[in-house]
Amino acid sequence: MKRFFAFTLIFALLLGLCACGGDPAETTKSTADSKPVVDSNAGSKSAQGKDNQSNQATRERTEENGFQNGVLRVYSLKGPTSMGIATMLRDSEDGKTNNRYVSNVCTTADEVTAALVNGEADAALLPANAAAALFNKAGGFSVVAVNTLGVLYVVENGDTIHSVKDLEGKTVYLTGKGTTPEYALRYLLAANGNEDKVTLEFKSEAQEVVTAMGENLAAIGLLPQPFVTAAAMQNEQLRIALDLTAEWKDVSKGGSLVTGVTVVRNEIIEKNPDMVSGFVKDCLLGVDNVNRDPAAAAELIVNMGIVAKAPIAEKAIPYCNLVCITGGEMKTLLSGYLKTLYDQNPKAVGEKMPADEFYYTGE
Repeated sequence: MKRFFAFTLIFALLLGLCACGGDPAETTKSTADSKPVVDSNAGSKSAQGKDNQSNQATRERTEENGFQNGVLRVYSLKGPTSMGIATMLRDSEDGKTNNRYVSNVCTTADEVTAALVNGEADAALLPANAAAALFNKAGGFSVVAVNTLGVLYVVENGDTIHSVKDLEGKTVYLTGKGTTPEYALRYLLAANGNEDKVTLEFKSEAQEVVTAMGENLAAIGLLPQPFVTAAAMQNEQLRIALDLTAEWKDVSKGGSLVTGVTVVRNEIIEKNPDMVSGFVKDCLLGVDNVNRDPAAAAELIVNMGIVAKAPIAEKAIPYCNLVCITGGEMKTLLSGYLKTLYDQNPKAVGEKMPADEFYYTGE
């Protein structure tokens, strides 16, 4: 009983940390602190008196005009889509990046999209379908990279599921009715010919999926990272049965499940393409550093408020599919993924497929 209580508590603490790209209209208003979590121009918190006040005033003036003062204000979501920029933000503080960055990590896509539309954000890391929907509604920005592939996993307490076909006759507990988790799973079930032979039981939040699995050891769940890692650290019997990213690649002929994308306002792309190029290079180096040294990156991710504990972040990183895919490959992967969502429900991407201007390949 004590282990089960600890198990559910850790999920309560982690709840909301992973955005899987649902319908932007279904997200709730954010209660996140509006102050930047990581400020690449900030002085030491121990700085004293007037010098500290002067530095703060100068920093606020610099941030106000964003890229015009050589600073990119980057908004992102708590969860895997932000984990890949952790070392980039650290290196920015040390003056080792092509640009300077001010980061604001938010709890909902609504907060990020609002900042992008009103000009508070110069760049943003968003769920892929939320970016498409916002582009169709408001425009004004372009995708420069895919930053996260799939983070969804089928998990079980035993060792019975080894393929999508093995789900036949089973009940899968999951969140996200009418959003990306449902679309992704239904796509894979249909591709494997057993869509009508699997029961989907929807819960309002991931913790309820975990509770169902705790009460019924035969239950099967669909969960995102880092929830899966936290669960496995509490329950040694829990096993990753299927990686939806790998399963997607098997049936989509070169396509991929996509969780997050990185976008930049078109004004910056037009006026300062070198800054955008530098940003992409910094993102690429940053994600390479995170993947290469998860232990060091984990501490930074905790400091960003994305994951509660470093051991969870460190173990989750290899399963989060953090990437920086750009150019033509980005366009091919992203457009293919969005088309799959569109075919299931046009509302998922804003009623229509985004135009070619949605993709910035650097050409």
